[in-house]
Amino acid sequence: MIAPSTDEIGPLSPLKVALSDKVADYLREAIIRGKLAAGEQLREVSLAKSLGVSRGPIREAMRQLEREGLIIIPRNGRTVVARLTKEDFDEVYSLRIGLERVAVQYAIRNASESDLDDMQQVVNTMTQQVKAGISEKEAADLDLQFHDGLYQISAHKRLQACWADLRPQIYIFLLSRNVADPDFRTQMIGHQDIVDTIRARDEERAVSYIEQHIRIAYNRISKTYER
Repeated sequence: MIAPSTDEIGPLSPLKVALSDKVADYLREAIIRGKLAAGEQLREVSLAKSLGVSRGPIREAMRQLEREGLIIIPRNGRTVVARLTKEDFDEVYSLRIGLERVAVQYAIRNASESDLDDMQQVVNTMTQQVKAGISEKEAADLDLQFHDGLYQISAHKRLQACWADLRPQIYIFLLSRNVADPDFRTQMIGHQDIVDTIRARDEERAVSYIEQHIRIAYNRISKTYER
């Protein structure tokens, strides 16, 4: 088969993908920040008009957010922002603890000293900002920055893709908990032990620390649903 020439294809496909990604990023951020509330209807026509794009990128972005669990697209009916329940939370965190365990195991195999120095810098920033005073959003951002780094140094591409799908929901759970209770600074505890045991290539202890860390996060966020 003769491949079509670039003149025939043009830049349309790449631009379309990039535009839908930008729309998805915009809507995801609006959901995470609470600008689009749970249960709020999303209308393709209105969004296309307000964002100055055609309906195609809006539709593609919505499909992406549906895969991430952030919106609900019924076969017949209104597309709405998802209301994340305790059941959703339990499912996400039962999957998360397995992913983080594998991330630690691969980080021990693949991470360079330079990689771990970068992780240490994130931990140092956490420590400094907690002492100086840190907001709910800053705490959530730093926490996920650490875990983004963990998946990055694992050098496991499929694992990174799984994390990317879960991350928006985890951020919403985490930020909601931080806003609900001022004890969110306790989430910063434990990151140093994770870096130290990965650097020591001590898989048993590193896995134990990451599991404990995720269970602490689970228990903290669970309290939000008990109120």
